[in-house]
Amino acid sequence: MSSFTIYPAIDLRGGRVVRLIQGDPSKQRLYSTGPGATAEHWLQAGARWLHVVDLDGALDESEDAGSTERPNRNALEKIVKATLARDIPAGIQFGGGIRSISQIRSLFALGVRRSVLGTAVFETPELLGEALSTFGPDRIAVAIDVRDGQVRVGGWRRTTGTEPLEFARTVAAAGVRLVIYTEISRDGLQRGIDVEACLRISEKSGLTVIASGGAASLEDISRVRAAGLGGLIMGRALYEKQIDLKEALQC
Repeated sequence: MSSFTIYPAIDLRGGRVVRLIQGDPSKQRLYSTGPGATAEHWLQAGARWLHVVDLDGALDESEDAGSTERPNRNALEKIVKATLARDIPAGIQFGGGIRSISQIRSLFALGVRRSVLGTAVFETPELLGEALSTFGPDRIAVAIDVRDGQVRVGGWRRTTGTEPLEFARTVAAAGVRLVIYTEISRDGLQRGIDVEACLRISEKSGLTVIASGGAASLEDISRVRAAGLGGLIMGRALYEKQIDLKEALQC
């Protein structure tokens, strides 16, 4: 990744756009029943990338992520259509429940530009190497979701006993270039980005880090950019209009 990027988040559950507080399915906020319209809204505001998450897949509440019968798959198709309709097509970074090369291939065929792997890196470590060799490191990112100093998986519900820097160095050695670092305790609560943790991962592993979890102000954006991080994922602050995306893109 060559430049700082802001990624509006579109989290999908049952085909609707929602946000979960700290990843808790019981603490859900509904923002839209029209994922395509939501994507178009952020694109019109100037977004060049969207961060889309299949929460049903991440929480193991649905069928295979490549299935055409799933509501979130239909929602993703609408989001892809919105991005491709632009004069300069925007990119989609997609994660949640991805467990196989066939799923990744299906997503890329649909129009997704980058796939994010998380739980699968722990459950089937060989998948990461195969994905990198098949699609290249520019199209594969790894999620580092952290709570209480340990990486968590399975929709953030299970701890791995692995320290984030240890995990970052492991995936970097495998050929990964880009990771998404989420501080779960801050996600959806607008407590500010843990820039120091993201910077530590970046400096000690050599990875490009996209920060996520807790963005609350334009100052947060400025701090992430000034730290030399690769980007920032934003959700609740945008949906509840505490931050204007056009202003954020100018920070």
